[in-house]
Amino acid sequence: MTSMPAKPSHVSASRANASRAWQRMLSGRRLDLLDPSPLDIEIEDIAHGLARVARWNGQTGGAHIFSVAQHSVLVEEIAVRQAEGRGAPLAPRERLAMLLHDAPEYVIGDMISPFKAVLGGDYKSVEARLLAAVSLRFGLPVVWPATLVKRVKEADRASAFLEATRLAGFAPEEARRFFGRPFPLDPATERDYLTPWGAEEAKARFLVRTTALLESTP
Repeated sequence: MTSMPAKPSHVSASRANASRAWQRMLSGRRLDLLDPSPLDIEIEDIAHGLARVARWNGQTGGAHIFSVAQHSVLVEEIAVRQAEGRGAPLAPRERLAMLLHDAPEYVIGDMISPFKAVLGGDYKSVEARLLAAVSLRFGLPVVWPATLVKRVKEADRASAFLEATRLAGFAPEEARRFFGRPFPLDPATERDYLTPWGAEEAKARFLVRTTALLESTP
């Protein structure tokens, strides 16, 4: 990645503020959105941010938003079960990728797919750079293998089907057109993972999963 040039010392404060492309995190890290450094990425910041970002633009039922953190935990759970059904359990790094597939949204938020299509390449470029930095920070490949990308998308779409029909008002036939065939979960699991959690619970459960996987990978 190309580093952004340092601003000359004579640049006015108003001009510097106008061109600011970084965000300060609660950890104290300052993350540059255009040239993100893995050294400025902390798992606690990701968990905190994702637990407060709403899926479906907040248009979901329940006492709380359905957060990206909760979605990520659901995607990992579905991916694990899909892999078990194939007789090929996921490696810890693959499970970590499931949890971090939407990690850039802790900085840039979650935009619904139709709006991402309108924004086009610029949005996708920023998102890709952030995911690459997150991947470097946590020991994942900068470019994810095609097989891993396929599995992430498969679990992501299965999660989207459940969220759409259980929380976002989609009819099953409509959701099937957009997201494909559903992946069934047992009633107790579905009730747990699709009842929107509060922000602190979503953050804690996301951190439990990611921390355990980070500790189990060299």
